Amino acid sequence: MRALFVGGTVDNSELDMDGEPPTHYPENTGAGRPRYRLHQLGQRDDGIAYAVYAAPEMADDEIERITDERDYARRFNATAVRADLPAP
Repeated sequence: MRALFVGGTVDNSELDMDGEPPTHYPENTGAGRPRYRLHQLGQRDDGIAYAVYAAPEMADDEIERITDERDYARRFNATAVRADLPAP
């Protein structure tokens, strides 16, 4: 699975991830505030292809605009699914 980042200090960065995507990345910052929250998953028949993490201060509309512009679903041949999680 590929983790994709929107906003914040690592905007437009990617990394490989194993297992289930965590709700926040990194999971434990030590500061008590997550740097990124899970916003969208890209699903395929064989599982999760990608997970989009966004900076917590970003508005949902802006995150969706950026993910649509970057067209992750097409790139990974997946279906985008909102990760409807509460904000931290």
